Amino acid sequence: MTVYDARGRPRWFRPTLRLRLTLLNGVLLVGGALVIVLLGWFVVGHAMSEAQALPPGTRLVDATTGAEVDFGAWRAKALASARWEMLFAGLLAVALVGAAGVAGAYFVAGRALRPLQQVTATARQLTGDSLDQRIRYVGADDEVAELANTFDAMMDRISATFDSQKRFVANASHELRTPLTVMRTEVEVTLADPDADLEEYRRMAKVVRDGSERANALIESLLLLARTEAQSGRRLSKKVPADLAACVTSALSAMSREIDRIHLTVEQDLQPAPVVGDPGLLDRLAGNLIENAVRYNHLHGSIWVRTGGDDEHSWLVVRNTGFDVEPADVPRLFEPFRRGGRERTGGRGSGLGLSIVRAVADAHGGTVSATANPEGGLEVTVTLPSAKVTPVVTATAAVPVPSPPADRDPAPVPDARGRHGPPVNDRQ
Repeated sequence: MTVYDARGRPRWFRPTLRLRLTLLNGVLLVGGALVIVLLGWFVVGHAMSEAQALPPGTRLVDATTGAEVDFGAWRAKALASARWEMLFAGLLAVALVGAAGVAGAYFVAGRALRPLQQVTATARQLTGDSLDQRIRYVGADDEVAELANTFDAMMDRISATFDSQKRFVANASHELRTPLTVMRTEVEVTLADPDADLEEYRRMAKVVRDGSERANALIESLLLLARTEAQSGRRLSKKVPADLAACVTSALSAMSREIDRIHLTVEQDLQPAPVVGDPGLLDRLAGNLIENAVRYNHLHGSIWVRTGGDDEHSWLVVRNTGFDVEPADVPRLFEPFRRGGRERTGGRGSGLGLSIVRAVADAHGGTVSATANPEGGLEVTVTLPSAKVTPVVTATAAVPVPSPPADRDPAPVPDARGRHGPPVNDRQ
């Protein structure tokens, strides 16, 4: 198989991990065997040299031929013969053992790296329609098994995120299509009526205005949700002191007319809840909680709002009456475009309120939870790190202005007419 490098040029030799492991095992095995052969070479020489020496001039008689040979020459010849025989046998053994070791190492490395090949093959086959494929490794509980299990867990998270994004896009398209369809239908019906008068056109304009406002509010909520989720897990672009109690006061003031319209009773216990974060996002967090408490309430209902804090955390609790919510449905209320209960206030939400609350809490390093009240309605609790444990980050990216050298007078500054007046010393 031809392999291409980063520049697109063919690369015929590919030092794979399997090949490198095999070569490493072969080098270590052959190197160790050669060391043993070399050690045997010296051991044989040392043994022959330590043999009991006969007096000089001693001659030996060959029992076969009867010829006499000098003892020193015979010992040197025997030592050389023993060394070369040992070297030949040792090298032959090294070759055989090395070949067997390399073959075995290649086979064992292939078996050990097979899950990696499965990971690669699975990754190459992944598309938007095949995110359900997994390795499902069955083998020894080692590093390779840990890698395969980690890959499967990663694919589970990616698949869940992908499905969530598809649902989000589908729901967003549906939510945006609804007001646009209403506006288009109203315009077409009015224009097709030859007897339409000024009052009919005014009614059409009011429907179009309401639909455009709803679409604009949905788009702003989507942008806010995307911007907030983009800051989750990272440092906020703005971190200044704020108070959740002040955010709640502003939110209640903004919803006062709607609260009066459906005759809601609001009970407040607003203790200082200092935090550090983005004031705009924190206002949106409190505003969404108050809006949801009003929108999903009923006539002559009640709202309880409480803020407070300690040395480590600040919290905001919003509780409201309303219609029954199943406890199993509570976690899904924090997903985009999820609406709980029935709407009785006349205002239809987009289902992004609690999603934005969750995203803002995540961006500030906090948590949010909700419980269904036995008598109906929800109780939502937001907990954020206190201002005492969160550093303030001020956006002071000042650009230094270079001052003129000390040995030179400041340059003349032109006046409004472009004429150069006397120099101005900005270091006074």
